[in-house]
Amino acid sequence: MWSGIVRGKVSLLFHRSKVNPFQAFFSTQIVGDEPVLVRDFIHSALYDPKHGYFSQRSRSVGVLERSIKFNQLEGRKAYMKHLDRIYKDSDVSWFTPVELFKPWYAHGIAEAILRTANLSVPLKIYEIGGGSGTCAKGIMDYIMLNAPERIYNNMTYISVEISPTLAEIQRETVGQVSSHLSKFRVECRDAADRSGWGNVEQQPCWVIMLEVLDNLPHDLIYSKDQVSPWMEVWVEKQHDRETLCETYKPLQDPLIKRCFDIWNLEKSQNPQSSAILKAKSIWSKVFPRPRRCWLPTGCLKLLEVLHGVLPKMSLIASDFSYLPDVKILGDGAPLVSTKKDGKSSDYSSYLDAKGDADIFFPTDFVLLERIEHYCSGWLKLNKDEPSKQGKKRRTIILDTSSFMEEFGLPSKTRTKDEYNPLLDDFKNTKFYLSVPTHNTK
Repeated sequence: MWSGIVRGKVSLLFHRSKVNPFQAFFSTQIVGDEPVLVRDFIHSALYDPKHGYFSQRSRSVGVLERSIKFNQLEGRKAYMKHLDRIYKDSDVSWFTPVELFKPWYAHGIAEAILRTANLSVPLKIYEIGGGSGTCAKGIMDYIMLNAPERIYNNMTYISVEISPTLAEIQRETVGQVSSHLSKFRVECRDAADRSGWGNVEQQPCWVIMLEVLDNLPHDLIYSKDQVSPWMEVWVEKQHDRETLCETYKPLQDPLIKRCFDIWNLEKSQNPQSSAILKAKSIWSKVFPRPRRCWLPTGCLKLLEVLHGVLPKMSLIASDFSYLPDVKILGDGAPLVSTKKDGKSSDYSSYLDAKGDADIFFPTDFVLLERIEHYCSGWLKLNKDEPSKQGKKRRTIILDTSSFMEEFGLPSKTRTKDEYNPLLDDFKNTKFYLSVPTHNTK
């Protein structure tokens, strides 16, 4: 059953209201005189220092004053009522799962790392987009209490955070345990910028990304019908300079083309017969249907950087596998959601984002796996591609419930009547685990 809790990043459904499109103004201040790619528009709408959603809103990520005592709640109705009160009493847009289920969510991730990591070398963990620091503190707490003393004493935990405000909150959160501070640091920078990483690191390490993929910029491609070539979408100001519109160009951006080739790999390897293509051509003329597809170019760029600088990294990522009630057109389209007076509202166009709205996408985890194999050098897009030494990775995609049943403590998030919101409600989220192997053949 779909509920507002499953949505994680948005308030409860019974707080939602419809946005009047005539009241929404366009964020023309983040588009200059020249057109920009959709991914650059989204990046500015979310992260621009002056106009961006995460830059403007210091309380865009919620922090619970105390952990929820699930086994003191009667059941689902009591939990929903409790969560409703939390959202009404707070001036935040959303609470992440790691926050709602602290410390147990982070403890599950820590257990997965301890079971899989090579503990003969010092444990090093990078977290991309660490929010309020709750995950970092929870993982470090768990390792301090459950791992051999030398593991905790020699560990390093680095948070790579683009928001200066959140970076400061993370330091405060982790600093609640004084012994963590010597092992923890925040680097305030864009993780997708290669220049911020320095030299290639050959030591094994872990990278954690919780609800990061959904906020990474995406590009949009468009085709006027079922058989016409795909075009890349740009955003520009209209002649009145007050509103924004889309313009279309042939696929030429290198990042878009790489992402498109990975996305299209299955189709290109299994070409359709000439009879099918001819039938499609006729059908498209009789019943033309425009196509729109959102490509995770931000994910591709980030993973290219990470695999370049951390070739022996292991990866844990968690995010939404699908989003319901999406008003924006296109395969893999995002929700653009804002909150005012305790109520969440969805915009019907991504162009309405003006620094007051979160823009988040579903993750195609099968495509994510394919992208990662490409970034590690294992997957080749064509036979003529220059060969680079790549290692096959062991990957697994798990529902959140399966991950937490394996690595977490489900009894800690269970109510008196056996209802468990972490296992029962988060049906549209998954975990992705990836570790390197020694196989280069």
